Amino acid sequence: MLVDYQCPQCGAPATLDETDHLFECGFCRVKSYLLSRVYRYVLPSRAAEGEEVVYVPYWRFKGMLFSCAAQGIQHRIVDVSYRALGLRQAPATVGIRSQTLKLQFLTPETAGRFLQPDVAYSEMLEKIRERYALAGSSPLFLQEFIGETLSLLYSPFYLQGDRLFDAVLNRPVSGPLPDDMDLAALPGGRPRWRLKFVPAQCPECGWDLEGARDSLALDCRNCHSVWHAGKKHFMKIAFATLPSPEGADAVCFLPFWKVRAKVSGVPLESLADLVRLANLPKAVTDPMEKRPFYFWAPAFKVRPQDFLRFSLRTTLSQPEDQGDSHLPEGDLYPVTLPVNEAVESLKLSLASFMKPPRKLLPKLPEIAIEAQDVVLIYVPFQGRGNELTYPPSRLRVNRNLLTYARQL
Repeated sequence: MLVDYQCPQCGAPATLDETDHLFECGFCRVKSYLLSRVYRYVLPSRAAEGEEVVYVPYWRFKGMLFSCAAQGIQHRIVDVSYRALGLRQAPATVGIRSQTLKLQFLTPETAGRFLQPDVAYSEMLEKIRERYALAGSSPLFLQEFIGETLSLLYSPFYLQGDRLFDAVLNRPVSGPLPDDMDLAALPGGRPRWRLKFVPAQCPECGWDLEGARDSLALDCRNCHSVWHAGKKHFMKIAFATLPSPEGADAVCFLPFWKVRAKVSGVPLESLADLVRLANLPKAVTDPMEKRPFYFWAPAFKVRPQDFLRFSLRTTLSQPEDQGDSHLPEGDLYPVTLPVNEAVESLKLSLASFMKPPRKLLPKLPEIAIEAQDVVLIYVPFQGRGNELTYPPSRLRVNRNLLTYARQL
């Protein structure tokens, strides 16, 4: 999804992708970072001059949906939109327009009358759950949305005669309207929402922060620190870099979230507990009883099946090295999955390795997981042809898969 935009520093025109956060102006070369997380977009109106255009809000959801039942974990990528207003005469969705039309950010300067949403985001999520519920009578033990991108799209309409017209195609979208139908009576007005920017500079040393356009975490090479955007400013992230295995040079460092969590419902505090719960082919030793257990999850978006695979392999292998607090010299893959999404995925990770599943999966609704400590870990991957590998966790990833994942 492409969005027309203007540099906040010099006003130069630019085009952003919906996943972009870091922006460097091609004219003034100033780097800015978008703090907003729920963007508002406007579909272009092609109504004739003089038509009174109103904009109807639509929730747009794009992300991964995981469902766990007796038969295991199923997953899919979801990209849908739903009308965020109880105006039944308007279409229920915007269809594929969000992918085919160039949009604009909604700002207080955008002309038009914008109707207020009266359908909560949670209601839309419930509709998605119902739409993609697993077939059959098997009950769901767990259902999670991971890596979602949420936005509000405003689509233009106008009244002509007794019909509602779509202002993008200038075609009627409804039959004859009731006599008492009055769009002007619906709550709405000029938009108040505005994009929020901060300079992409390190809060500690003032150095320029580095990162990809879609990255949620920016690096400072001067003071070796990592930052993520809060609601009003950058916040520091605890991080570490693992050493390259077997002395081989890494060609790419992939980010992972390492989470120490309190688990209630099943015993899972130590490495020994993991060996017993996952029925791993290892003999439990005294050092295992004392070594704490950590969940691991990718800090980047990837296909659902690969997300589960990466989480499972790193969690079961429990890398021992604590790493160091210096940024590596190699290529850093961007952090595109926030820590709160990783925390939401921990129960999915647990469901993927608990044994026996028939006995333990029904207990998932009773299990609670509370994150206590989180560290961002850069894991060194070696290059072998078109593959990246991390032998200690037996992880392999195709480079093309990572390129595709940047569009999720």
